[in-house]
Amino acid sequence: MIRYWLTPPDDPQREETIKTVCTLYEQAPSLAEQGERTISTDELTGVQALERTHPGLPLVPGKTERREFEYMRHGTRAFIVSRDVVTGEVVAPFCGPTRTEADFLAHLQEVVKTDLKVIRWHVVCDQLNTHQSESLVRWIAELSGIEEDLGVKGETGILASMGSRAAFLRDPSHTVVFHYTPKHSSWLNQMEIWLSILVRKLLKRGSFTSVEDLQTRGFAFIDYYNRTMAKPFKWTYQGKALTV
Repeated sequence: MIRYWLTPPDDPQREETIKTVCTLYEQAPSLAEQGERTISTDELTGVQALERTHPGLPLVPGKTERREFEYMRHGTRAFIVSRDVVTGEVVAPFCGPTRTEADFLAHLQEVVKTDLKVIRWHVVCDQLNTHQSESLVRWIAELSGIEEDLGVKGETGILASMGSRAAFLRDPSHTVVFHYTPKHSSWLNQMEIWLSILVRKLLKRGSFTSVEDLQTRGFAFIDYYNRTMAKPFKWTYQGKALTV
């Protein structure tokens, strides 16, 4: 038997970053009262539209649910999803053939359009390159009324590197503020919990006739979730390192 072990990355700011995100979750309700909303955002890529070749057999007394082993592949889709930390509702879900810089920007733009009264959005996400892109910097600069020269990507100014862009996107004075989780800390993003719900309740048990069918049923599940199941996750971890 083999058990895997992942050595934490050498990041002196790791524990402080974790604590900061946990504090944001704790403060999210009071921030909402002040007109600021907190969302957790993530992607689920390569979602296969699998169609079972024969119908499954439902649960009956004394027997488990049974499903056909063979299936047909109809392609894949990528979901980009944001969830309000305070209400638990999924906001402006995206589903498409790709997960590009443009796709992520378009998703966030739709999120912001859902509530124009919000004075500031807080976005919890990982450090994927599409979450620290040139287009995000330019959009947030425009939203925040920043007219200074942003520089040239890969060369100068704010756009020079991923690190400089991330520093800009973290600025707490902006209309949209990013809060990046440390590497190998996907558990810190509440959206990971919700995506596991999507997988268990729809994707793992579904049979989809096409990618369009997958997308339609995915959005229908999200609508149902928002109407009947949405509630805040009880986040108990406070960012304090465990001791032995």
